[in-house]
Amino acid sequence: MQPPVAEKRPTTREIHGHTRVDDYEWLRDKDAPEVTAHLEAENAYTEHRTAHLADLRQSIFDEIKARTRETDLSVPTRNRGHWYYSRSFEGKEYGASCRVPISGPDDWTPPQPAAEAKPDEPALPGEQVLLDLNELAEGHEFFSLGGSAMTLDDTLLAYAVDTVGDERYTVRFQEVATGALRDDELTGVMGGVVWHPNGLDCYYSTIDDSWRPDKVWRHRLGTPQADDELVLHEPDGRFWTGIGRSRSNRFLITATGSKTTSEYRYLDTADPDAQWVLFSERREDLEYSLEHAVLGGEDVFLVHHNATGPDFEIGVAPVAPTAPENWRALVAHDPAVRLEGVDAYAGHLVIHQRSDGLTQLRIVELGPDGAGDDYLVEFDHEVYTVGAGGNPVFDQPTVRLGYTTMAVPSSVYDYDVRTRELTLLRRAPVLGGYDPADYEEHRLWATAEDGEQVPISVVVRRGAREGVGGGTQPVPTMLYAYGAYEISTDPYFSVARLSLLDRGAAFAIAHVRGGGELGRRWYDDGKLFSKQHTFGDFIACAQHLVDTGWSTPETLVAEGGSAGGLLIGAVANQAPELFGGFVAEVPFVDALTTMLDATLPLTVTEYDEWGNPEADPEVYDYMAGYAPYDNVAERAYPPILAETSLNDTRVLYVEPAKWVARLRAVTGNPDVLLRTEMSAGHGGVSGRYKSWHDRSFTLAWILDRMGLVDR
Repeated sequence: MQPPVAEKRPTTREIHGHTRVDDYEWLRDKDAPEVTAHLEAENAYTEHRTAHLADLRQSIFDEIKARTRETDLSVPTRNRGHWYYSRSFEGKEYGASCRVPISGPDDWTPPQPAAEAKPDEPALPGEQVLLDLNELAEGHEFFSLGGSAMTLDDTLLAYAVDTVGDERYTVRFQEVATGALRDDELTGVMGGVVWHPNGLDCYYSTIDDSWRPDKVWRHRLGTPQADDELVLHEPDGRFWTGIGRSRSNRFLITATGSKTTSEYRYLDTADPDAQWVLFSERREDLEYSLEHAVLGGEDVFLVHHNATGPDFEIGVAPVAPTAPENWRALVAHDPAVRLEGVDAYAGHLVIHQRSDGLTQLRIVELGPDGAGDDYLVEFDHEVYTVGAGGNPVFDQPTVRLGYTTMAVPSSVYDYDVRTRELTLLRRAPVLGGYDPADYEEHRLWATAEDGEQVPISVVVRRGAREGVGGGTQPVPTMLYAYGAYEISTDPYFSVARLSLLDRGAAFAIAHVRGGGELGRRWYDDGKLFSKQHTFGDFIACAQHLVDTGWSTPETLVAEGGSAGGLLIGAVANQAPELFGGFVAEVPFVDALTTMLDATLPLTVTEYDEWGNPEADPEVYDYMAGYAPYDNVAERAYPPILAETSLNDTRVLYVEPAKWVARLRAVTGNPDVLLRTEMSAGHGGVSGRYKSWHDRSFTLAWILDRMGLVDR
């Protein structure tokens, strides 16, 4: 079978003295039959070129399935008068959301549901099924549950669903006692709704044509959506909007922000006559957020901000409009510690921070006089990830947290602030006799071209590197990275990854600049005119793995998605000789075309990340120097697998479609493959079995590149 050949239909654009010719822009017409036919032809070709991997794909799927407890439950989380948890069932794509009543006001020990309860049996006495997602998904090829929110009197549940994959949700309202749906229906919603404590009003965001959440609305139950009140409209295309409710349930808070600038408003729901109040007007490059707290008996706002330094500070301000000059430091700026946020409770604060590339949870106990003891929750592993979650109650005495390493499955703990005891509630089961001790984890450091030390997290099966005579030998390695938006790719566990490790491969994460692993400077040094650092760091990490004997260029396979797909495309152009293959998932590989078109989704809001090449010739020249699509060259590339989704609104399918067309036309490489999910969005297919099949396809391709098909 010959690979599909996309017809060249040149379009020309003159900009900043350059003539830019694009042969494949016609693939952008999503509704054109010829475009659909081309994508389907690419899928058929990819299936043909990977047909020899069918048995391996099935084996990997079976391994994932065999290691996963298909009928399972989450650890219940208390909110007001109930314990909430989710259930999954063998043979079902989706799960169910459930709850049971608490036994009393001092009940803070989560009940243990019966793990083997059948779908038609309650997992706990008094169980109420709130949402059966399999029922909601029936008849839809794609299904995603967005936000769900209960009124404070626990009588009405609002939930959001997306059945296309474009992340434009429809919100419905369900009577909790009967399961009956109200007539109200909200369409075009970004995620979900936030309830006013009165239980009559809810708030939500909508998006504009460029997929930017630009408006916040108030909906009164029983009225048509057309009558909803516009609470906030942000006309500046760089800024997005959102709304939330304080954990204390007293304040509704709207957020308006760009990549570098914030502005918040609040509404005191305890005062029926209160109006929305601007806390502190936006100042360019000032980022802040608000958290309601009670310190020493006084209502205050905790302000997480960068007014005093790039790694942020936690300040205190009155519940009133307050300028940054009047924010009093509670936790001062420290260049060695990146403060990422703060959660306030009646008796303590939980501070999310990172230092030396590791996540940390910091507790500040509160007493009658305000802040007291200040300390970290300690863990034993050298490389780990910890974060708080599932803590919705203002006066709860415990902190629910999640913990994992690359070898230790996701674990749920409760930390009791009163006793300072850490209790393991659940470790995600891995069936088949899994033992974390069978795997070894390492933190390596690569030296970038400018001398920066770039961390690498590695996991490998113990003994896989043992060579003849007691030395070490290189192993096939998968190197992953993201490197954008200050998003940190912290060490994590994956059941699917075991299918690589148990065949003798290693898995590594390159913590490159553009992410936030080493503080705000790590992010700043990997964006705009410093974006090349992201690619250079990844190349340095690959070179380090080769030079230190961890792997070889022939068996080193790189993977990245979205902005990480941009990284993969750039590195494929700059250092293809270091790799035996590249996987680019929903990749942002036609970055220059996208950033030159302000009408496309997300472009304007991305100017602070990439620059504006349409307005600034220096930005144009810089982006033109690394944009993957523009820099495809007539040179030897290893095999490449590009994966995308037709309904992706964040990175349009046309980017990898054009990239693959150009790669094949320029290089003649038949091992450049494109795989398009025809009914999915940015996150891929929905349903766990479908996602397992998808991941099995990718892992089989990677193992083929590594030479491990027969292992």
